[in-house]
Amino acid sequence: MKRLTVLLFAVSLFSVPAWCGRTPIGQVQVAAGAVLTFQLQTRLKASTADAMDEFPPGTRMRVKVLEPIDSTREADGTPFQGTLMAPLVSGSQVVAHSDSEVNGLLVLLRSREHPQGFRYELLVTEISDGGKHYSVTASLSPSLYDPAEISETNATKNRR
Repeated sequence: MKRLTVLLFAVSLFSVPAWCGRTPIGQVQVAAGAVLTFQLQTRLKASTADAMDEFPPGTRMRVKVLEPIDSTREADGTPFQGTLMAPLVSGSQVVAHSDSEVNGLLVLLRSREHPQGFRYELLVTEISDGGKHYSVTASLSPSLYDPAEISETNATKNRR
């Protein structure tokens, strides 16, 4: 009986980590036809200046997603398509009209603020309007960075 008790104790001791494990990475699931609000970011690796540079980071654009997006079935880097719901206007100039084609990616980003160290994000990478193609970086979040990373980046800049 004593051996059985010790064996049960040992088994329960090793099964505790399974019960108190971390929560899974939050998933992204968007229905076809959903309208999402993306926020322009500072462009990553901008190679040429174009009309999109006139928009400040945080500029909002509403995008209608054309097909469903589900991070439980699709891999990191899976492309998605959508259309602009309202024009992007700089001053009096329309840079991209309503119904412009939008291309983006489902990405898995490293994150200190999320349970598994990663988080899913939808990124808009290109807007096409009347034969013109604009490279952009826009996300559902106000920033691609975690709040802690922004503070560290600003602290580094202030030391210079």
